[in-house]
Amino acid sequence: MKEKNSTTASTLGRILATCSKQAKDYGSCVASKVHEVERDICLKEFLALKSYPGKGLNHDYILFLVRGIYQHCLKFSSSQPSVGSGALSHVYIHHPSLCCNIPESRGLFYDDANRLLIVTTSTQVFSWQTSPFNQDVPPSVDSISEGPILSTRFSLDKKVIAVQRSDYEIQFFHRETKQILSHKCKAGSESILGFFWSDSPLSDLAIVKTSGMDLFACDSSLTTLRLVETKKANVNWYIYTHETRLVLLASGLQCKTFNGFQLSTAGVVRLPRFEMTMARSESNSKPILSSGDVHLVTVYGRIYCLQVDREAMLLHLYRFYRDAVVQQGSLPIYSSKLSVSVVDNLLLVHQIDAKVVIIYDIFVDSRAPVSAPLPLLWRGYQGSDTSSQAANKENESSESSTSNENIVMYEDGWTFLVPDLILDQTNKVLWKINLDLEAISASSSDRTSLLEFLQRRKLEANKAKQLCLGIARAIILERRPATQVTQAIDVLVTAYSYSVKAGTYKEIKNERATASTPTGGASPDNERHRPSGSNIEEVEMDLPSDEQQESQLSSAAISPDELYKFVFASVVEEMMVEESEYLVAIITEFLRSISAEKLKVDLNIYVMTIRLLAYSKRFAELSLFTTNKIIEPSKEVALQLLESGSQNLRVRKLGLDMLRQLSLHHDYISSLVQDGFYLEALRYAQKHKVTSVRSSLFLEAAFASNDMQHLAAILRVLSELIPGFKETSEYYTFYGLLNETNSSVTV
Repeated sequence: MKEKNSTTASTLGRILATCSKQAKDYGSCVASKVHEVERDICLKEFLALKSYPGKGLNHDYILFLVRGIYQHCLKFSSSQPSVGSGALSHVYIHHPSLCCNIPESRGLFYDDANRLLIVTTSTQVFSWQTSPFNQDVPPSVDSISEGPILSTRFSLDKKVIAVQRSDYEIQFFHRETKQILSHKCKAGSESILGFFWSDSPLSDLAIVKTSGMDLFACDSSLTTLRLVETKKANVNWYIYTHETRLVLLASGLQCKTFNGFQLSTAGVVRLPRFEMTMARSESNSKPILSSGDVHLVTVYGRIYCLQVDREAMLLHLYRFYRDAVVQQGSLPIYSSKLSVSVVDNLLLVHQIDAKVVIIYDIFVDSRAPVSAPLPLLWRGYQGSDTSSQAANKENESSESSTSNENIVMYEDGWTFLVPDLILDQTNKVLWKINLDLEAISASSSDRTSLLEFLQRRKLEANKAKQLCLGIARAIILERRPATQVTQAIDVLVTAYSYSVKAGTYKEIKNERATASTPTGGASPDNERHRPSGSNIEEVEMDLPSDEQQESQLSSAAISPDELYKFVFASVVEEMMVEESEYLVAIITEFLRSISAEKLKVDLNIYVMTIRLLAYSKRFAELSLFTTNKIIEPSKEVALQLLESGSQNLRVRKLGLDMLRQLSLHHDYISSLVQDGFYLEALRYAQKHKVTSVRSSLFLEAAFASNDMQHLAAILRVLSELIPGFKETSEYYTFYGLLNETNSSVTV
């Protein structure tokens, strides 16, 4: 690894040697502004470095350079927090946190199965619900007998508190009946490594020991623990997350051999035994894997195991199937100490030494990060912190401990809890990790990829949708190449089609909402179907019902109707005069994309297309669009054709024909009369027995045309068609007008 780093550094040095002034200017600029980072910081110096002839700087070298700058600059700034909205960051924690500073506390734990933050004293257990994340909710308090506490968890029904007293004893306390039960293992021959509760139909409790894993069934009254099954293995340590329902038992001299079990509502699934990859060095030929180097995460409903290989400086990804564990690539790491989080299906790799976060979206094939590495920031300080309303009043005095002056990013007291929490042991608070989608969008120049990225976001689906609408509008107003706009439209239409089929689409109800336009580019990946190239069956996730509902609650997908209302309607009004041909090309591709996905098109889109084609005098194309039914027939379309046909008789005839084909008799007759075809309109009304058209319509139109012969002919035809017409007031009125105007014309 040292050789690799020295080679990279020397290569970078040779490259920068030819443009040392530009490199020095850029490094000095960033170093001087490390506490006031903002978008386009030192842009002039960076462009000078990037464009220097013969430098050959690619993304990896730029990342290496930025990392070096950060490491250098943060040596003297690690004690100063990054706060406020002025600093640039893609990942942040924010005020208020969940404060749990209990006097005389002895332990701070997190129960991931019940999402509880737990603080213990010698005789009490305080617990806060972390989902939903509400800092104002007071804790629940339970009493237990005095003694040491190594770990504690609540049962899944929250009726029992299990407390590990030592490496050979676990005590159980029933919260209602106050019943106490102790379970001990064979002291000396084996020791307890930990335990967790299970929702498997086979067992309620799993206790992991150095000799294997015991599965127990527990009755509701907590009178006995019944051993159901034992999984024998030599275990050095283990990891388990309730989200995955997966436990990995590490064994072997290097702790790199694993036995895996998934304890879900479907039963107990045993995974094949597997080994993790570990690089060797001359100084350490047999590196030992620690529990802190292995992480279980769930991304896009798939279970992954992440393993830190410190010698190779790689983060290996393993994916689990029922009968296979497959390594699926590796990610580079730039810090000997790191941790991971998952927010909205994005993998956040915290490079703790460099104090930056790198975001990966492993849904895409590329292993490139979503955005540049930036520090984790603390935001939202509004004066004084609000602590949880705990039973003891002294909790309120802990406000100052979480002020911005006392926060040290990535301090040793931080414990990262999968998926998106940070437990601050020093300040006794729990932070929630958040993404800044607007900052990520503003920093991206590949708009198609950004749209695809945003379309996959579920946690802040409405914000992602608004950003997508703003991006779509911006690339048209900026008159980007039609191919780029087409790619963006295809992404949005395909994502909407998939969302409708999956049942996750949710329309924007507020039609007056406006889409914000980010300054940077963007492009969301449409959700693709999961790859099915492997014949092996994947381990199924048995998520709790509330997690399933949250994941299916909404979608960032945008319907064609929303694209019209929030993008095309305003864009066409602004650009039609000068860019009508460009807009026609964009709308045509929009219609093609909708047709390819077999989606319903809003009629307003067809009407807008006709207006654009007519405005640019592309009547031949308009005729082709209509006759080939690229523009679907409707009353609105027909009326727009008639309006646009004032400049082209062929187009107007297309509108008349469409009205007739749709059996819109009243509108067809009215249009014929408007064009002066009175007799034809009368014959059509007689043939189709149209009674909704008043006779005065024909008479008034003929009289207004000053053609008395037409008026006389219509009076004659109406007299023949309508019995008793000569006795009506309309006949006498127009007959009198006819005689007054031209006495030579007789009826």
